[in-house]
Amino acid sequence: MTQAKPYDAAQDFMPINGTDYVELYVSNAKQAAHYYKSAFGFQSLAYAGLETGLKDRESYVVIQDKIRLVLTSPLKSGTDIGRHIDQHGDGVKVIALWVDDAVAAYTAAMERGATSYFEPYTESDEKGKVVRSGIYTYGEVVHIFVERKEYNGVFLPGFRAWSTPDYNPEPVGLMYVDHMVGNVELGQMNHWVEFYEKVMGFTQILSFDDKDISTEYTALMSKVMSNGNGRIKFPINEPAAGKKKSQVEEYLDFYEGAGVQHIAVATSNILETVTALRSRGVEFLQVPSSYYDTLLERVGTIDEDIEALRPLGILVDRDDEGYLLQIFTRTVQSRPTMFFEIIQRKGARSFGKGNFKALFEALEREQELRGTL
Repeated sequence: MTQAKPYDAAQDFMPINGTDYVELYVSNAKQAAHYYKSAFGFQSLAYAGLETGLKDRESYVVIQDKIRLVLTSPLKSGTDIGRHIDQHGDGVKVIALWVDDAVAAYTAAMERGATSYFEPYTESDEKGKVVRSGIYTYGEVVHIFVERKEYNGVFLPGFRAWSTPDYNPEPVGLMYVDHMVGNVELGQMNHWVEFYEKVMGFTQILSFDDKDISTEYTALMSKVMSNGNGRIKFPINEPAAGKKKSQVEEYLDFYEGAGVQHIAVATSNILETVTALRSRGVEFLQVPSSYYDTLLERVGTIDEDIEALRPLGILVDRDDEGYLLQIFTRTVQSRPTMFFEIIQRKGARSFGKGNFKALFEALEREQELRGTL
């Protein structure tokens, strides 16, 4: 592992306040919204579709604390959304970033070599106005810059409030997007690292090579990019040579290209959150119980009871600034592609390097069951 430049080395020529929303293209948005509400504790927020004047698609927006997921499906054949789903399956299309000035962010990115997704435009309704603009990133993933300082509506113009008074499962304690991981093709990691440095002013804060992230059979390499305030962190993975097919190669095969591998969401009490998620049917990767036998030798004293962590499968790692607790779901759609990470940080700013081997072995067990290792 290489510790790179500190966060403040990032050039904030386009200051980013945080993640505004994440939009997934899915085959059935209505059912997906029900799943994220029932399983992950999201709440109904907004809707756009036939009733709001759209003819080709519909979107349901669900929310939990600062996390907004937009779930979008086509309403007829022959759409770009449908083509995207046909090629990739359900997956992330948009990582929207909350900015103070969507025109300035777009202009800065384009001057530094970005490819335009769409030029800045203003949307308005009786609640005010929103300015949005967009650029392409790896695969078919795009960043949309969202400026909403003059808007007090429920989500965006064109959406109406969506409530389900008879069915709102309790939240499970998810608070915000901690980081989002992109898988890219062999030889492309450094290209996209340079993209985030040059086009968006991010800095590389960590680097992992195939000695850090490997087992007997598989390996990958990863570099972590961050904006100046550390609110946006994008690890970029590429496969590395190994005896068998790695999780990144499996992802690229089934997603048919580069894309978002997982969304890491933060909680302030991972024991309560994971217990609630498991009770709702969310399935997690499991590590051997022996992982916990030497845990305190590896990470030192922690606040949590190891015997409470063991049955849940929660992993622990420490860096120079503290420790973190983390766990990974199994994939949340039919293809073995995207999944979620639940993370609680207790000072640590790293990404669980000490857990990589245990995590990879758990993923390899899943791959072996699928016949794709």
